[in-house]
Amino acid sequence: MSDVVIRVENLSKKYIIGHQKQERYTALRDVVSNGAKSLWQGLTGKRGKDSSDISEEFWALKDVSFEVKQGDRVGIIGRNGAGKSTLLKILSRITEPTAGKVRIKGRVSSLLEVGTGFHPELTGRENIFLNGAVLGMDRAEITKKFDEIVEFAEVEKFLDTPVKHYSSGMYVRLAFAVAAHLEPEILIIDEVLAVGDAQFQKKCLGKMKDVSCEGRTVLFVSHSMPTITSLCENVILLENGQISEQGSSAYVISKYYSSGELSTCQLDFSKVEKVVGDNYARLIYASVMDENNEPQSEVLINKPLKVMMHFRILEKSNIVPVPAFDFRTSDGTYAFGASPDHKCVVLDVGDYTYECHVPANFLNEGIYFVTLNLHSFTPYRSLHFQEMNALTFNIRDPIDGTRNHDYSGPVSGVVRPQFQGGITKIS
Repeated sequence: MSDVVIRVENLSKKYIIGHQKQERYTALRDVVSNGAKSLWQGLTGKRGKDSSDISEEFWALKDVSFEVKQGDRVGIIGRNGAGKSTLLKILSRITEPTAGKVRIKGRVSSLLEVGTGFHPELTGRENIFLNGAVLGMDRAEITKKFDEIVEFAEVEKFLDTPVKHYSSGMYVRLAFAVAAHLEPEILIIDEVLAVGDAQFQKKCLGKMKDVSCEGRTVLFVSHSMPTITSLCENVILLENGQISEQGSSAYVISKYYSSGELSTCQLDFSKVEKVVGDNYARLIYASVMDENNEPQSEVLINKPLKVMMHFRILEKSNIVPVPAFDFRTSDGTYAFGASPDHKCVVLDVGDYTYECHVPANFLNEGIYFVTLNLHSFTPYRSLHFQEMNALTFNIRDPIDGTRNHDYSGPVSGVVRPQFQGGITKIS
């Protein structure tokens, strides 16, 4: 008997998008002419084609095929508009595909967006039983799980309040608790978890891992790569409605970040409207560079790299700024922090850079994220800007020439320095 619980074959979804031509201006004669034309068409019953309306086909998904086995935790990533949410809606039977087949074995519980699956006029208590009934559970089964759901969601005080009065965070907590605890064979979660606080997100990730350990399947869409890598063993990358890459999380995310404009090895805030900083300082530019000072999203393990940020001091003050980098692994583990190795001083108005040089043979292979910070501690502690996981780079081990032994498998640990030492015969 096959252990495949989701089989997608040549799945496609087409939408018809309507556009309306916008004239540069409308003169009085155009208004009179259009009015007369509409009156004539109304009297004669003849309707001409409205030349101002244009429609076109848009394929949100095109020939998508993949399989998911029982107990797998699969991440789905891609840029906005890549087709991720459309795919989940089809798998959740909310949207019908235009072409292709989807075969699903088992009950599916979905958490796609705030507002999906709950009736706003019903209370939290009533919505728990409603969702259980939709999944095909009887009242006794739901009652058995009821206390566990309420405890996980932390909304006991508001259980008999209509959910239309819930905040988005409360709504998501209860919706996730219901989706995860009513024992579906397949759990589908969209980016909606980003609404919750960091502590609850961590709680949800732990629950999803528990769900898969129980033999149930998880499909998870997120733009947070540390979250994806900490939860999912396999990842599907969608681009323009098609599967671009599919495989292990480290491999696919590496491809995602090293593909052209998707690379985040450099950020230039001088060319975008987004402002990072406060009235004292602004982040202007940041980059990961190789030994030739070229922006690089992938560096060989036996080569050095440099992380640099350019910031601007906007006003004269007695503030002593302290720039810093935080390095984290793909699963969110804090690797190390870096700040100037000399005493920081008051800075005049102007532009400055801070660099961190990472030596060769220091970081282990894998994907790393860099958070960009600017703190000050005098006259009081302040955070002037903090871009979380702003830069990304991959350390690649080509194996040939980088190891002094024949083992070619993965090596555990955040760092992998080459220490001095050897084998000496003592007898």
